[in-house]
Amino acid sequence: MQLRHLRYFVKVVEAGSFSRAAATIHVAQPALSQQIAELEELLGVTLLQRHARGVRPTPAGEVLYREAVAILRQIEQLPGIVRSTGGEPEGAVELGLSSTLAALLQGSFIPFCREALPNVVVKLRVSDSESLKVSLTSHKLDLALVFEDEFSAGFGRILLFRQRLFYFDATAPAVPARSISLADLAARPLVLPGTSNLVRRLLDRRFEELGLVPNVVSEGDQLGTLLSILASGIGGTVLPSGRWDPAEDRTLPPPRLIEPPLFLTASILWLADAAPSRALDAVRRTLHDFALKHVRSSAMPGQEGIDPSKL
Repeated sequence: MQLRHLRYFVKVVEAGSFSRAAATIHVAQPALSQQIAELEELLGVTLLQRHARGVRPTPAGEVLYREAVAILRQIEQLPGIVRSTGGEPEGAVELGLSSTLAALLQGSFIPFCREALPNVVVKLRVSDSESLKVSLTSHKLDLALVFEDEFSAGFGRILLFRQRLFYFDATAPAVPARSISLADLAARPLVLPGTSNLVRRLLDRRFEELGLVPNVVSEGDQLGTLLSILASGIGGTVLPSGRWDPAEDRTLPPPRLIEPPLFLTASILWLADAAPSRALDAVRRTLHDFALKHVRSSAMPGQEGIDPSKL
């Protein structure tokens, strides 16, 4: 087995078809198919299942894909690991930021990290917290800054702060921020993320505990989509931030506190059983210091320090 077998196989799985993968890596499709056939013969298993729209990995292919991604990532990081053994950390680190946290941090963190770690390249990916955790487990990311509600096993983590959830309603008059009960919240027209979203799962669980059925009139999985739907005036939404200012964004009124309060925890995550490189350790420390400094200086509404008795 050669590394090109693994590289080609990973590209085919990620592209979902031989033709798209061939165009991406600039290899003739027959040659690419031959490489995958050789890999299947070497392993003695079928790795890809053909269907009308392309290919998908078999159960054996899913296992190989996960392990191949990890192997290729380790090989990619090897030069930096070797070069940094006797000096400054060096290499590349794949960092994921939740979309809400990215809006607050990504613009200023990269230059901060670049100054602190000039020989480390940080590659950013912005997505929802649950998708970032999946990418960590599949070795597509080295590190992630996410919001959590419940702490999943298998990760090392640094807890940064707790963030309270707020209710926004563009249909309400622009009055000073006030609280809203979970019962009143459930009765209002709501524009919420899909059911796999972290905020949505927390809300659904609390509503169920209280015997409430929320009035969800629309869904959107991206922050921009939620805000766009919200601006149309069909309902309100719940966000892990109280920063939006009606003086700056006329589509949103002041945020309202939800009572009893609902919190998410901001955490830095990495795979617990992975051997970290010096570059990863350095970025993790830098991100921790930067995030805490930013939190202390920004005075974000609804943020508070970690109290272990409340987790």
